[in-house]
Amino acid sequence: MRLGFFTQPVHPINRNYFEVLREDQEAIILADQLGYCEAFVGEHMTDLAEPITNCLVFLATLIDRTKHIKLGSGVINLPSYHPVHIASHVAMIDHLLEGRFLFGIGPGGLPSDVEVFGNLDLNKNEKMVEAIDQIIEIWNSEAPYNIKGNYYEISTERMIDLDLGQGVIPTPLQKPHPPIIFTALAPNSNGVTAAAERGWRGISSNYVQAHLVASHLASFLEGQRNGGLSEDPSQWSVAKSIFVADNVETAQDYARSESGPYGYYFDNILKKLRRFLPRGISFFKTYVDQPDEEVSVRQCLDTQVIVGSVDDVVEQILELRNIIGPFGTLMYVGHDWVDKKLARRSMELMATEVMPGVNKVLQENMATR
Repeated sequence: MRLGFFTQPVHPINRNYFEVLREDQEAIILADQLGYCEAFVGEHMTDLAEPITNCLVFLATLIDRTKHIKLGSGVINLPSYHPVHIASHVAMIDHLLEGRFLFGIGPGGLPSDVEVFGNLDLNKNEKMVEAIDQIIEIWNSEAPYNIKGNYYEISTERMIDLDLGQGVIPTPLQKPHPPIIFTALAPNSNGVTAAAERGWRGISSNYVQAHLVASHLASFLEGQRNGGLSEDPSQWSVAKSIFVADNVETAQDYARSESGPYGYYFDNILKKLRRFLPRGISFFKTYVDQPDEEVSVRQCLDTQVIVGSVDDVVEQILELRNIIGPFGTLMYVGHDWVDKKLARRSMELMATEVMPGVNKVLQENMATR
C-alpha cells in the first residue's frame, strides 16, 4: 500500500490568509521529504474556509521546492472553465513539473462556485464530460482546431499561422496526457464505472463511510473489465482523515475533540451539506436508514477518523482495507495545523512507522496464502 496526501484544505475562516497558504505549502513539502508518493490539492473560488482558489497556481509554487512527489489537481472543476484554459495550463505545468503532474477533474460541488459561474441550472456532469473530451481532442489533434459541443466551441481556423506558431495549443509532456483522476462520493456509481472504462484512476472521498467506499472499488473494477482493461485495484485510492501520535492520549485529545481541527473540519462540511446539499448527509451515515438528525460531528469523529498510536493506526488501516478491498494508495488528508508540532509528527509517523507496519502485515499475509 502506497501513501499519498490530499488536502481540500479546510481552515477556520478567521485565520490569516497568507499563513494558511504557507501552511498548506509546508505540508506538501514535508510529504515530499517523507516519501509520500503524490499530493492532491483542491480549489474553490468562493469559500473562505477552503481558500486555495486555483490549484494549478498553488502547485506551481511547489515545483522547485519538491523533488520526487507527484503533484495533482484535486480537483479542477471543469464546468468553471473553458476547455482551452485547462488544456493549455495543464500542458504547461506538466512540462514545468517534468511529468510529475496528475490531472484530477470533477464537476464541482460547492454550490456558491456553481452559482457564480452560472451553472446552477444545467447538467454539470454533462458539461464536465464535454470539457474533458474537448481537452483530450485538443491534445490529440493538429491545429487548426474546429471542435463544437453543446457548451463550448473551439476554433483557430481563421487566425492560424503555422509558420509563426500562432493558433497552436501546447500539449503535455506525458503522452498521450497526464493520468486523469476523479473523486468518488456516491455508492454504486455509474460515473465511477464509466470513468474506469476510460482508464482513469479514482479516489474515494475521506468523508464517505468505509462500507460505501467498498462499492466504489467494485464499480471501478467493473469499469476496467467493461473497458477491456486488466482489473487493477491498486489504481484505486482512498482518502482518510488520520492522526497518529506517540501516545493514545495525545492522539485522542487532538483528533477526537469536537473543538479541535478534525472536529472543525466535519462541522464545516456537515453544516454546508445540511443547508445546501442535504442528500449528501447519506455519505456520513453508519447504516442506510439512519435518520439525518442522528449524523453528528461526534459520530464523524468516532467512525470516520483513524486515530491513535502507531500500533492503533496500523490496526485500523488494516481493518479499513478488509472492509474496502485491496486498494493501492491511502491518501492522508491534510487538516488545519492547530498544533504544528503534533501535525508534522503525525505525518512523520505515518511515513516512517505506520506504513512500514501496514505493509509488513500485508506481505506476511501474502506469503502465507
